[in-house]
Amino acid sequence: MARYKKWVLVMFLSLSALLAACSNAGQSDSAKMSGGSGQNTMDREYGDSVGMEGDTKEKSDAPDGVKPSATVSERMVIRNAELHLRVKNFENAQKSIETKAEKYGGYIVESSVSRDGDEQMSGVMTVRVPAAHFNSFLNETEKDAAEVLDRSIRGEDVKEQYVDLESRLKSKRAVEARLLDFMKGATKTEDLLQISADLGEVQEEIEQITGKMKYLQNQSSLSTIKITLFERKLIAKATTPKELDTWARTKKQFISSSNFLLSAGSGLTVFFLGNLPVLLFLAAVALLIFLFFKKAVKRRGG
Repeated sequence: MARYKKWVLVMFLSLSALLAACSNAGQSDSAKMSGGSGQNTMDREYGDSVGMEGDTKEKSDAPDGVKPSATVSERMVIRNAELHLRVKNFENAQKSIETKAEKYGGYIVESSVSRDGDEQMSGVMTVRVPAAHFNSFLNETEKDAAEVLDRSIRGEDVKEQYVDLESRLKSKRAVEARLLDFMKGATKTEDLLQISADLGEVQEEIEQITGKMKYLQNQSSLSTIKITLFERKLIAKATTPKELDTWARTKKQFISSSNFLLSAGSGLTVFFLGNLPVLLFLAAVALLIFLFFKKAVKRRGG
């Protein structure tokens, strides 16, 4: 009897183990089917998951030509300056600025020269130098000038703007990676076309963000300085030997004044002799008028 109970217990335990194994296998198949159905649904509605930027697979690498930011606390300042200088010699000052720009690893962006007659010469030079040498370049340029007429410096911290662009770039990179994954698994033409269009838009946005980041890095790493130079010359006319010959100048002046008198006398002679008939006629008329009035006065008095 005891042996019979023992065999019944063994069969019961074996049957329970068999039922548990079948149950686990069924759950595994169900999970696989459910997972496959969910994946198909995600493929059909990839836009909803892709639209959430900053999802997964974010790339920490910065784009080509753009250096990743070091720390958020590090400043990123765009500096611009304007100088108005009076110099003794314009050409020497221009060459000196070119030498300083090359010395500090900068370069000349623009240079122009203008003249106002023979008395004033001016010009404008635009220089870009590394931000680390901004103050040194300004101080040396001012020391070489005869007079500093005006100086203005402007600075703009764009670190926050750069960090924001960097964050947006990471999100767009994640979206790009997700779209590429969807494109690999897509089988329908409609899905491929839609994914391709969305991928093109995202990549265009990535290029725009990358361009802005490169611009901010370039502007902050190199400072721009606009220098206006003025040179005023006092030109004195040279004295010739003829102007120093007093006797010759005296004779020349005497002759000039004599000629003036002779010319004036000749003109008066020509005037009176040439107009003598007219003058005699006018004199006779004047005499008659005088005699007429004289007689009239006597009659009234008599």
